[in-house]
Amino acid sequence: MSTNYADSDLNDAADGGSEEERMRALVSTLSSYITHYHGGAVEMVDYSDSVLTVRMTGACEGCELAPVTLHGWVEGTVKQFFPQLEHVVAIEK
Repeated sequence: MSTNYADSDLNDAADGGSEEERMRALVSTLSSYITHYHGGAVEMVDYSDSVLTVRMTGACEGCELAPVTLHGWVEGTVKQFFPQLEHVVAIEK
């Protein structure tokens, strides 16, 4: 269920800076889309050992479709720019 984004915002977010900075910028850009379309948000907490840890907030909290957003939208998109990513996990506040 991943989406191929040709959008310049995502491409710009993945260019330049350290790997962590690029990952953080990409997650921030994805969060803007999630906020706009669903009223939720995703925040990067950590990236280490090929695992991205995020916090889902807003409308995503408690939503039964949050796993679809997390794995289908966030993980699917981030893997397009960071193919070494193994998986994304969400933590509670």
